[in-house]
Amino acid sequence: MSEAATMKKVSPDALKHSFWRWWYGNLTCFSQEHMQTFGYMWSMLAIIKDLYGTKEEQCKALEAYYPFFNTEPQIGSIVVGITAGLEEARANGAEGIDDEMINGIRAGLMGPLAGIGDSLIVGTYIPILLGIALGFAEGGSAIGPIFYILVWNATSIWFQHWIYYKGYSLGGSAVEVLVGDRATAFRESVITMGQVIVGAMAANWVNVSSPVQIATDSEGKAVMLIDKLDGAYPGLLTCFFVLLAWWLMAKKNMSAIKVLLLFVVIAFVGSVIHLLG
Repeated sequence: MSEAATMKKVSPDALKHSFWRWWYGNLTCFSQEHMQTFGYMWSMLAIIKDLYGTKEEQCKALEAYYPFFNTEPQIGSIVVGITAGLEEARANGAEGIDDEMINGIRAGLMGPLAGIGDSLIVGTYIPILLGIALGFAEGGSAIGPIFYILVWNATSIWFQHWIYYKGYSLGGSAVEVLVGDRATAFRESVITMGQVIVGAMAANWVNVSSPVQIATDSEGKAVMLIDKLDGAYPGLLTCFFVLLAWWLMAKKNMSAIKVLLLFVVIAFVGSVIHLLG
């Protein structure tokens, strides 16, 4: 039997099922701890069952998709498509494609793509559609909501379908680019970009303060602890809690839910004793 005859190929039906599962199920079993992980696994299961014949092989391959995943779901379709192509290459014995490599691609892309998707789709395209729909709905007309439902779903499905298959093509045909020296540079660049975005989100969205007064100046004004800390390092207290959350989850294997509950307790106690604001 020739090598070409033994090559595994994802069937069109499996790709179709994978895409539609992601489209309607990307928020399946959504929680603060897992976000889109289960929707991702549900989508990839169609690919994995098509490529691997035994339950043991399927379970082993699916382990690559256990880790946390969350991105803007429309543009995030390309990540699912890319990993479908990579899974096909792995099933055919391509060197360098393992769980770590697949997860590096997933983790590195989800942050930057979330920033792009939230800005262009959630922050720009959807408000434009809603503005047009509100104009059509003036006076109680049903045209407004009908317009939004039809146009949003039509454009969303078309875009996700196109970008999913583009991702699949990239994952299958660009294995040589994604493995080796180029792969290392690519993974490091997207991971670094994702870390920068996460850092910027922490700096803008997290705010921890303290009402503790440590002295009074010559004019009788209160000298606050938080002002001194921010004077030495802006956002130092916020940075401490962000790093604490990372340490608890990365080093102590604490779940995100437990970290959130712990921070609720810290915030409550800190507020009661006037240590945190």
